[in-house]
Amino acid sequence: MSSKKLVIVESPAKARTLGRILGKEYNLVASMGHIRDLPKSRLGVDEEHDFNPKYVIPRDKSKIVKELKTAAQQAATIYLATDPDREGEAIAWHLTEAINSESKTYRRIAFHEITEPAIRKALKSPRTINMDLVYAQQARRVLDRLVGYKISPLLWRKVRRGLSAGRVQSVALRIIVERERAIEQFAPEEYWVIEVELEKQGAKPAFRAAFVGLASGAKLEMKNKTEADEVHAALEAAEYCVSKVKTKRANRKPPPPFITSTLQQEAWRKLRFSARQTMAVAQQLYEGLPIGSEGSVGLITYMRTDSVHVARSAITETREFIGRKYGSDFVPPHARSFATRVKGAQEAHEAIRPTRTEREPTRIKQYLSAPQFRLYQLIWQRMVASQMADAVFNNTAVDIEARPKRARERYLLRTASSEAVFAGFTVLYSAGRDEGEEDDAKTPPLPPLERGDALDLIDLFPEQRFTQPPPRFTEATLIKMLEQFGIGRPSTYAPILSTIQDREYVVKEKGKFRPTDLGTVVSDLLSNNFSDIVDVEFTAQMEEKLDDVANHERDWVQIVRDLYTPLEKNLGSAAERIERVKLPEELTDEVCPQCGKKLAVKVGRYGKFLACSGYPDCKYTRSFQLKTGAKCPECGNELVKRVSKKKRTFYGCSNYPECKFAVNQMPLPEPCPQCGGLVTVYRGKTKKCTRCDYKAKLEES
Repeated sequence: MSSKKLVIVESPAKARTLGRILGKEYNLVASMGHIRDLPKSRLGVDEEHDFNPKYVIPRDKSKIVKELKTAAQQAATIYLATDPDREGEAIAWHLTEAINSESKTYRRIAFHEITEPAIRKALKSPRTINMDLVYAQQARRVLDRLVGYKISPLLWRKVRRGLSAGRVQSVALRIIVERERAIEQFAPEEYWVIEVELEKQGAKPAFRAAFVGLASGAKLEMKNKTEADEVHAALEAAEYCVSKVKTKRANRKPPPPFITSTLQQEAWRKLRFSARQTMAVAQQLYEGLPIGSEGSVGLITYMRTDSVHVARSAITETREFIGRKYGSDFVPPHARSFATRVKGAQEAHEAIRPTRTEREPTRIKQYLSAPQFRLYQLIWQRMVASQMADAVFNNTAVDIEARPKRARERYLLRTASSEAVFAGFTVLYSAGRDEGEEDDAKTPPLPPLERGDALDLIDLFPEQRFTQPPPRFTEATLIKMLEQFGIGRPSTYAPILSTIQDREYVVKEKGKFRPTDLGTVVSDLLSNNFSDIVDVEFTAQMEEKLDDVANHERDWVQIVRDLYTPLEKNLGSAAERIERVKLPEELTDEVCPQCGKKLAVKVGRYGKFLACSGYPDCKYTRSFQLKTGAKCPECGNELVKRVSKKKRTFYGCSNYPECKFAVNQMPLPEPCPQCGGLVTVYRGKTKKCTRCDYKAKLEES
């Protein structure tokens, strides 16, 4: 037996970072995530015996488990250093079950950042596996398996083969479908607004004020052009004077450091990163990257968290950094603390922050990929800004009275401006905004105005407008909605959004989710027959119950039984009363070479294919390919979009397997103007030739 201590983590990157910290005394091994799971080919849950899960070791993990057992035999003590959440706790428990050696001493260590102080502290206070966290994760897994395996076959029979129903994903789909229906049913209503451009004699600049209503305070709506013309005529012949000026100093506090949901929202708003991309890059930053002479370094704290708590040492370091970098005026008198608003948040966790504030993004940019740098910079800026002084503004609101010469009524107009007095945290960071949210800090300046000042009319600007339907959800607004409803937890937001897209229940159009015909049909079927499963409140309550299991307040078996009993009852009646649903046929612009009718997109057991819309009279079929219009540089055939077995998109020759040319970047139809070579999209903003040094902005194409 070796004198080395064995430390098991999930990934090789995490193993490298820990290995650098712990040294040769420890042997680091990666489990590559979960090493046991429910079987893919059967239910794997014993419904008759307290829903006992039947875990198996997948084939692709058998070699890893064998290596883990060998490493365990050579170590006296085994440290389970998986992630500090329910999923990590479950992985740790599965590791002990797979290694299956009662003679070994297992010690669970948890840490929220991969730094030497945090690791040393964790090693000094190891614990046993928290089975309450394991049971909470197991309850979620069993619930999802029961819902998926029981309802999915019904979707196969009634809608289309290969479909699946997820417990939480179905709720997200329902939210998107209901929003789409609200948009479709929305009836726009006409209304008019009028802005008046005014000028104070001898005082620049001119400014605009918006018509509000009567001077008495009563609103005056203009619902058509006739009503707007009447007001326009009165304002055109009116005299204007300032009736009220109010200036108020206002402080704007910085936002708290990121939690999982706010990081995903802001990464979408500012970087256009999907939730999945955000979490993948954040995982790399957390597990560690080689930073020059420092070696492999964990750059951020754990990225699955719903707490805004920050360690005292990190706050102190950040405040000292702000004082040196920006000056004492930018350091508030007291350290900031923030209240967590997420129900059931784990306060023992920390917010997402850099492990060292001194590690400025620009200092380590050369060691990071572009996505890594951009996300790290966002996290770093948000953390530093959270401990900076308030931004201070002078907000001025002005009421203006319009006095028509002939009309009896007087009218009220309003304008406002906001002047920055002290930039505070805004020198470093300003929060992104969703569609429809206005930035009230961006207002044009006003001239010096006092009550009684006479104003000259310069021009009038009437504008016809229509009420707008609610906007479609973006990644940011959908995650925000899920969090507000209490649906899902930090580890589930990204999988939820990925799953409903992978199943083609929704698509993105200009960054916004739209349900497909398939998604709408599936959502309606579930809503009409399994209302509890896709009910927002029911799903939120289920999350709270899972939290209770983690806190040793509920039995996980009873929670599963409470959901399964009505589900089983509904399955029988649903199978009898649901009729086969025929999806709308998706026609393409291509024609059948045999009969001339349009080809339609069909879905079989192996995925999409093209078939003649004249079936069964014409049985022509061929493989489904998304064309790019670009020519293969090796054989001249068209390049088409493909998806690898690992669900990664690439572009290959349509003449495969005769021609095996492929690229990862999206090809463009236009050849290179310099050499005629293949041009591809680079980072979404640039087009580059794959043969020569040609490079240009994408907008120019």
